[in-house]
Amino acid sequence: MSEDPETARQIAELSLDTRPLLVLDVDDVLMEFIRPFMLFLDAQGLELTLATFRLHGNIRHKKTGEVLDREPVSALIDSFFAAQAEWQTPLDGAVDAIAGLARNAEIVMLTAMPHRHRATRRAHLDLLGLPYPLLTTETAKGPAIRALRGATSRPVAFVDDIPHNLISVRAAVSEAHLFHLMAMPAMRLLLPPLPENIEIVDDWREAEPRIAAALGL
Repeated sequence: MSEDPETARQIAELSLDTRPLLVLDVDDVLMEFIRPFMLFLDAQGLELTLATFRLHGNIRHKKTGEVLDREPVSALIDSFFAAQAEWQTPLDGAVDAIAGLARNAEIVMLTAMPHRHRATRRAHLDLLGLPYPLLTTETAKGPAIRALRGATSRPVAFVDDIPHNLISVRAAVSEAHLFHLMAMPAMRLLLPPLPENIEIVDDWREAEPRIAAALGL
């Protein structure tokens, strides 16, 4: 099962499904994150420098240039998640693409965020036209996807913007089809090269047919 007990509990609540499995990250895969988070920071006199691919160490006061410590940054992220419905919108083409894939595949959204924000995110995703099961996790995603697949040989595809999440799934489900999608593809310049067995897609127009082919839909 998942290494996160709360994630395992959420998985246990799902109905059994034998269709091909598509697991989707949420932030910057289904919903914009970086761009609205930058606007959220700007409203508070802060800015994200994007010097590296991380939030901690890259947020500073616009007037003084002072870089925020870890705890204030964590508090900002938490506040953003609490107010996500005011800021986050779907990626272009995501809602229609997922609806098409959902005709023949099980869709599960797996988001790395504190469990306490699950209800807020659930309500917002429903309003955006993304009514698929939502799981939250505070640990690695690989064990969760292994548990979601269950004792079957059904094909699995996973889409995320964070390389270590994709690598975690490769370690847990070796034959999973992995896709790297980012709301801001230019940010790949901040990343080390991705492993060769991870497919790069720039948007949902490109991703939908490639995921469908991988899952045999």
